[in-house]
Amino acid sequence: LRARARSPACSRSTGCPEPRAVRHLPNLICLLRIALTWPIIAMLAADRADLALALFTVAAISDGLDGWLAKRFGWSSPLGRFLDPLADKILLVFVFVYATWIGLVPIWLTAAAVARDVMIGLGASIFRVWFGPLEGRPTVVSKINTLLQIIVLVLAMLRAASGVPPWEVILALSVATLATTLISGWDYVGRFVRRAWRLAAPPA
Repeated sequence: LRARARSPACSRSTGCPEPRAVRHLPNLICLLRIALTWPIIAMLAADRADLALALFTVAAISDGLDGWLAKRFGWSSPLGRFLDPLADKILLVFVFVYATWIGLVPIWLTAAAVARDVMIGLGASIFRVWFGPLEGRPTVVSKINTLLQIIVLVLAMLRAASGVPPWEVILALSVATLATTLISGWDYVGRFVRRAWRLAAPPA
């Protein structure tokens, strides 16, 4: 009876194959992160920073969850490698811009963060047109920069909702975030230039 209950596709060595739809869970989480961008901004516009903070926290947690699932279970895909950074940029850029508009974040930090993303996007596009696909993973300083951006937004919304932490704490973190923004932007530009130079140089 036990042998009959086991699916023919299962075996003791390989187990039962996972449903194909489950492999797309990281991509669905990325789409959820994109979808949360507008409700977060809407809550900030409605002066409900507490709800905006809750939604943004969910979005921030999903950023780590989709990557962990993709690595842990081998669910990575070309679509996921495109969606994950896109979801991050959409969430952070739009929330940063609106938070700056209502005075929660220093304008110079948002200007630097947006300029960095635009510069990297243009550099990657030019590289793709002239040399082909650009392969590579986010650098350590880039990951630190993204984490600091998230922390700045979380603390800014927390301050709008509860009055703490003081503005000086957000300002100090904004300075640190600005430094990593400039360093990571310069690092990406250097990587583009060095890789383009190697590909364009004639073989020895």
